[in-house]
Amino acid sequence: MNEPIPPAMLAFPHRQQYVMHIAVGDHSARHIRRIVRSFLLEWGMPELSDAVELAVTELIANVVRHVPDRRCGLFLLRQPAGVRVEVSDSSCELPDLHAEFDAESETGRGLVLLDAVTDKWGVTRAAGGGKAVWFECSRTPARN
Repeated sequence: MNEPIPPAMLAFPHRQQYVMHIAVGDHSARHIRRIVRSFLLEWGMPELSDAVELAVTELIANVVRHVPDRRCGLFLLRQPAGVRVEVSDSSCELPDLHAEFDAESETGRGLVLLDAVTDKWGVTRAAGGGKAVWFECSRTPARN
């Protein structure tokens, strides 16, 4: 099956960043993963796809579950040694890595996964309200 090329790549094939604002739903993560994968391939970083796609999927799932209007922004930035990704939303509620979850629960592990597959991550409050959850993945892992 052919995958569509994001419009930004057609207009600017050597772009160093990508920004998208969207209202997300249950199937949005699949489409966003394709966009992320396309940029990582274009930027010569296909080895980062698994980690970046998993992390961005978790952040989009959090928007779907916890942000009432489900609107968010996606920002991809090519860096010399890797990529930075930010998912912003209008919710002022900050994620809690140390929140307890039931061992039998099917939710609640997104930030644990984010922490496991990225080199670093964090949360930045937006000046007008809301926040951006960001992460970075590099070609040479900064961990271990």
